[in-house]
Amino acid sequence: MRYAYAITSALLLGGATATLALQPSGAQVAQNEPGAIQAVSPKPGAPMSFADMVARLQPAVVNISTKQTIVQKQQANPFAGTPFGDLFGGMGGGGQGGAPVKREGASLGSGFLISPDGYVVTNNHVISPGAQGATVDSITVTLSDKKEYVAKVIGKDQESDLALLKIDAANLPFVKFGDSNGARVGDWVVAIGEPFGLGGTVTAGIVSAINRVTGQGGAYDRFIQTDASINQGNSGGPMFDLNGNVIGVNSQIFSQSGGNIGIGFAIPAAVAKPIIATFMKGGTIERGYIGVQLQPGGTINEDTAAALGIPKNQGELINDVTAGGPAAKAGVRAGDVVTKVNGQPVTVDQSLSYLVSNVKPGQTARLDILRNGKPTSANVVVVPRPSADKLAAVVGGDAQGFGSDDGDDGDDSATPAAPTAGAALGIGVQPLTPAIAQAVGVEASTQGVVIAVVAQTSDAYGKLKRGDVIISVNGTPVRTAVDVQNAVNVAKAAGRPQVLLQVKRGRSPATFLPVKIK
Repeated sequence: MRYAYAITSALLLGGATATLALQPSGAQVAQNEPGAIQAVSPKPGAPMSFADMVARLQPAVVNISTKQTIVQKQQANPFAGTPFGDLFGGMGGGGQGGAPVKREGASLGSGFLISPDGYVVTNNHVISPGAQGATVDSITVTLSDKKEYVAKVIGKDQESDLALLKIDAANLPFVKFGDSNGARVGDWVVAIGEPFGLGGTVTAGIVSAINRVTGQGGAYDRFIQTDASINQGNSGGPMFDLNGNVIGVNSQIFSQSGGNIGIGFAIPAAVAKPIIATFMKGGTIERGYIGVQLQPGGTINEDTAAALGIPKNQGELINDVTAGGPAAKAGVRAGDVVTKVNGQPVTVDQSLSYLVSNVKPGQTARLDILRNGKPTSANVVVVPRPSADKLAAVVGGDAQGFGSDDGDDGDDSATPAAPTAGAALGIGVQPLTPAIAQAVGVEASTQGVVIAVVAQTSDAYGKLKRGDVIISVNGTPVRTAVDVQNAVNVAKAAGRPQVLLQVKRGRSPATFLPVKIK
């Protein structure tokens, strides 16, 4: 079962808040210089207790539960045909496995009413099948007064993890979305939810970070982080500011144990509100897509920046371009570094996926690009983003991963010395022939050089292995060992300590790896 995540909150506001006094221009002084931070009384209307506020808000928070049917194929009886076969009875079936078995499943989560006529906001994962082979049979919404209603799904979206339900009722208590753009790190927040099915539970904490990127990518990877207690069953519940406005929908936690450790994430109201409004109008959610796969890890790191001779933490590297897709038609290439989208910089907090996804399909996205260290641009006509399943099919490949020697068939240190070309990288290479391509498992259309040896004393050791195919070096295609050496010489002459290799391993998509020059 997916973890249902909780809500952020605020501790008792029993003391003075703090304001930062502006410093006169001139010499820099300590941020906490005596007199720089002055304690002041809470602003008028700030609560000394959350009790009155919670009493008003709690009736609008609901419990959401699902009943599910899970169909699983029985495992084969390992003792079939032996004297022990009957010990399994009918549970294991015959030697090839028994008939599929049905069992019941369930899930719990939270939500909140946004209208008196029964519209309920929650997370998509709260109302989705919780296991492979599962289907959701019914969704029940339970109000704070314990009245239960069967809910209908009005709209749901996996990308944003939002869903809108409707129950048949009237004159219900409800709450409204607030302005999450005004939230600041350190602001108090209050959360009300249904952790572990315990009923209405209130927690409190502060906004720990804003625009937090959790690594899921896409248009909505910008969360409000909080230190409020978040546990199973709190997913889909509201995060309130001190004015009682919903500024977030709790969605994720970071935890090594499955329990709260003080790091939770909420979908900002600025993201949720327009999506929910679209659902209420009967619309569907469309987001932009240009058909590129990005280098894992986000913005350009120090090693890649050193190889390309560009600043780090700016822009993202295109790992691959979908054939026939919008980016390919606009001339975008693998190895391009996209630094801006429609004038907005690509940064750690504002990823390429986020910027592109928020361009409406049919519009043009201007990409500012660094190609082989030189600026260029491409105008890409954005199309609707395919579903997650279709995207997985487009990327394809067997994700073997780089950076390990898994599957290597010998010790490189025992291999004869590498050819002179490539020695500066600690590798030996040879041209990729059709026979070698078949032997190392790459597509017959692949062009490049194949690695024959990797020296243990090199930076390449542990990143590359025998059988990997190098397609390009710093954006320059290579077909021979001399091509590799020439590309390395160009990088050395430019004062670069590393080169960026485009590498393909088996049927996995090609990726880019920075390797230090010896």
